[in-house]
Amino acid sequence: MPTGKTIWITVADGARARFFRSNAGGTHIEPALNMELVADRRPSRDIDADRPGRTKDRMAHGRHALEPSTDAHEHARQAFAHEVIELLEKHRTQNDFDELVIIAPPKMLGYLRDAMPEPLKKLVRREVDKDLTRLSIHELRQRLAEFL
Repeated sequence: MPTGKTIWITVADGARARFFRSNAGGTHIEPALNMELVADRRPSRDIDADRPGRTKDRMAHGRHALEPSTDAHEHARQAFAHEVIELLEKHRTQNDFDELVIIAPPKMLGYLRDAMPEPLKKLVRREVDKDLTRLSIHELRQRLAEFL
């Protein structure tokens, strides 16, 4: 890979994250890691296996189930965003990249932004609100070049 600035591109959604590396001109794009992160994809009924708590009505004579304050899948996406950021932060401290491009659907982009520490935020070159996680490596190379 040519020398100069190294740009990492993170392509993520709520359940999958892929990491790529490029030079400053975007002429060469390759996987940055020999892995991708994949979140827990169990159905909600398996994630929320416990019965909800119950409460007694003060004014009436009845008990009601309490609804969880957040959807299990939403909580799982937030936890996955933290996992993605932890991995990026680890590589930032190892000086593996100089700039970062993050491509994710709007909601996931927000979760990633919220989980990001300030030193990592300073390296973000661009944020793109698109879901490109399902593209093949060949399609991704073509699409990623336009964001660099």
